[in-house]
Amino acid sequence: MPPETTQQAVGYPALFVLVALGALVPVIPTGALVSSAAVVAFHHQSPYGVLLVFAVSALAAFTGDLALYWLGQRGVRSRGGSRWLEALRDRAAPERLEQAQTKLDEHGVMVLVLSRLVPAGRIPVMLACLLAELPLRRFARGDGPACLAWAATYGLIGILGGSLFSEPWKGVALAVGLTLLISTAPAAWRRLRPGTRDSR
Repeated sequence: MPPETTQQAVGYPALFVLVALGALVPVIPTGALVSSAAVVAFHHQSPYGVLLVFAVSALAAFTGDLALYWLGQRGVRSRGGSRWLEALRDRAAPERLEQAQTKLDEHGVMVLVLSRLVPAGRIPVMLACLLAELPLRRFARGDGPACLAWAATYGLIGILGGSLFSEPWKGVALAVGLTLLISTAPAAWRRLRPGTRDSR
């Protein structure tokens, strides 16, 4: 097989697995993966490459989210809970969970769209949905558009990186840098904010 065909045969399934795993175990920088894959697809100049990255990433994120929500539901229903539910609780600060519950009451499952785009916003909202005992089907209706918006956002970051540089590795470096900046900026801002108040 030609090298590009081989890369696609390996690359798209690998992207799906990594993004789905990143949704289940939120330590993999999935946004950076999607942006990097979009840069590579952009430089291959395949008419469907970037669209395939978008479709595979959105489907993988949706699959991972549904699996995590289903595992969380099992924990809510069982008396002893589950390690998945406890892991979600550990990753959601009490004040962020309270905010997520308020937004869920006000806007319903459409709050999932924003939560997917805000760094570290997905887990508190998912936990709020679990504690509100939202059915899996209703969660899926909100999570589908959220995953599409998320994949489109990081895909566009990749296209931007790919269009600025003729060499793919430079575009990948820019895309990864941008996605890491987006993911770490809110946490850094929250850490600096109390200090700013104290200094006044």
